[in-house]
Amino acid sequence: MSRKTLIALVVLGSLLGIACGVGVYTFIYAKGGSYLTNDPSACANCHIMEEHFSAWIKSTHHAFASCNDCHTPENFFGKYATKANNGFWHSFAFTTGDYPDPIFIKGYNRRIAENSCRKCHNHIIDGIEAHTQTEEPFSCVRCHGSVGHPK
Repeated sequence: MSRKTLIALVVLGSLLGIACGVGVYTFIYAKGGSYLTNDPSACANCHIMEEHFSAWIKSTHHAFASCNDCHTPENFFGKYATKANNGFWHSFAFTTGDYPDPIFIKGYNRRIAENSCRKCHNHIIDGIEAHTQTEEPFSCVRCHGSVGHPK
């Protein structure tokens, strides 16, 4: 192995080690393990979510649904894939300070919440959709977006 190749490998290994060390430290510091649970208080680890968590505590949904029930898909893979994706982008946004205040739900997560509404309230939705004649698709969260987090 040439000297240049050896130096390149050492530098690459060092950078990889630093990145992994920073990642592990950040995961521990940010209580990353708590996000793998179903504990709703984990969602309030970031100060931006405290208002949403407090609103959920006061809502009627508090007795029936946790954050994961509404904000992650029902299946195991979908749930943890969504948690990993959201966790990465949320931590990136919070670390860089690049997020809107107040925060708002985006398309992919909005569809998950919509599907969750439909799963729990399908008996109501079926009746509404049977009598609704619009070109626009019926959306629970369009009118009831603050149900789980009343203002």
